[in-house]
Amino acid sequence: MADRIAFQGELGAYSHEAVVKARPDAIPVPCTTFEDAFATVREGRADMAMLPVENTTYGRVADIHRLLPESGMHIVDEAFIRVRIALMAMPGQSLSDIKHVRAHLVLIPQARAFLDTHGITSEAAADSAGAAAAIAQVGEMGVGALASAVAADIHGLDILARDIEDQGHNTTRFLLMSPKDDTSRRGETMITTFVFEVRNIPAALYKAMGGFATNGVNMTKLESYMVGGAFTATQFYADVEGHPDDPALARALDELSFFTNRLDILGVYPAAAKRD
Repeated sequence: MADRIAFQGELGAYSHEAVVKARPDAIPVPCTTFEDAFATVREGRADMAMLPVENTTYGRVADIHRLLPESGMHIVDEAFIRVRIALMAMPGQSLSDIKHVRAHLVLIPQARAFLDTHGITSEAAADSAGAAAAIAQVGEMGVGALASAVAADIHGLDILARDIEDQGHNTTRFLLMSPKDDTSRRGETMITTFVFEVRNIPAALYKAMGGFATNGVNMTKLESYMVGGAFTATQFYADVEGHPDDPALARALDELSFFTNRLDILGVYPAAAKRD
């Protein structure tokens, strides 16, 4: 049977595109929120979840780093989706007819130059594909949605402008997550993702990172974020190249453990080709 993959948003969302790219034969399962996507997997209504983690223009996706460690799930793959923003509206209209658009809060700033040039105001929606679906459902005129061209096809809207994103490199990284951990896979380049909390000692982070430098382990991402309502950022999210069974990474993780109160590996998975 085909895998069922939960994602946040309506059919036609960029997360839906990520599902299709990573698992072309999978059955997409739309969910209202990120929490709903995790719950859908835990309750057995989906086998995996596809979640955005970062965007080259916007940065980190809010809440994801907080949700990942508590989800009880493991990263098994990654996918990179080029964010091509299309302006879509009910058929029979031209671009000059559109005075207002709706899209996810993250997407609107990514097309700011185009909107300002055409004097179009904007409004945040729960998700971009959902905004397109709502316009189609009520036949709303004079209003458009910013979303993937796939959303226009699914919901029967006309595309009035394509590729309106401000940055040509605009790309979102997605993580495919499963309740089942599989660290036995091997590829040309493996990525290990983990979170850790440093001990409350002087220069703890500096000391914690030392093992990666001395063992020649390439750390591709390190981000801090607050936990437990404290302003002191003591929890970190990291991506490194390598498999925990590799001698160099094993030594680095062992050294890291001396300076942390918590160390949780979230996933070990092959690096996507677009990572380069």
